[in-house]
Amino acid sequence: MISADKVIKNMRLTEKASKLSSNYGQYTFEVFQAATKYTVREAVEQTFKVTVTRVNIINRKGKPKRSRAGRPITTSDSKRAIVTLKKGDKIELI
Repeated sequence: MISADKVIKNMRLTEKASKLSSNYGQYTFEVFQAATKYTVREAVEQTFKVTVTRVNIINRKGKPKRSRAGRPITTSDSKRAIVTLKKGDKIELI
């Protein structure tokens, strides 16, 4: 079992993520590549003391870029989790 502090990297604070949190009670986290829906659910429930009803995972492939030397390189892949909380639960950002 992976500990909660190793599953969640950070919370995504974008315009779209803030709209999801205020309207639908959904919060976006950047998680490690090995994380599953079950481990993300447990990590959020342990860390923030809330009840999670649903977890969606998004795998983002790295984009191709060019280095200064002209060689093609790729940015790193990332994984995000959109977590829906039980009605009435909230995660305080600050």
